[in-house]
Amino acid sequence: MIQIGDKLPAFTLNNQDGNPVDITQFIGERILILYFYPKDDTPGCTKEACSFRDQYTVFQDLGCEVIGISSDKPAAHKAFAMKYKLPFPLLADEKKEVRTLFGVPTNLFGLLPGRVTYIIDKSGIVRGIFNSQLNATQHIEEALKVVRGI
Repeated sequence: MIQIGDKLPAFTLNNQDGNPVDITQFIGERILILYFYPKDDTPGCTKEACSFRDQYTVFQDLGCEVIGISSDKPAAHKAFAMKYKLPFPLLADEKKEVRTLFGVPTNLFGLLPGRVTYIIDKSGIVRGIFNSQLNATQHIEEALKVVRGI
């Protein structure tokens, strides 16, 4: 399980366009906001994604890149991103390997994938973790607090 102070593990996943994204390309360049969410186009996940979208320029101005990760296929991510005009990448963790690597818990008796946000500084160290299944929009506020403290 990834904890505050741990180094970001290397991984590559396809984005909504089917192109591979190597997460290590951001190290040294941007603060990363990685948010794991249960499923595209569901009420809580839509609210969370749209909240990140609405604050995206604030994150960009603070030197961040926002990246969403779920087990949906790239085509589902693309439809979700287009429908809600999401300006950031959505990565397809179809085999749930990265979710497992991070130790993102499942909720509701193991039926739903968890909702966890990780804030990783430019040197690749995890500086903040926020875990909440029920309050999807609070992830944005918590991430901004951590980023402003870096």
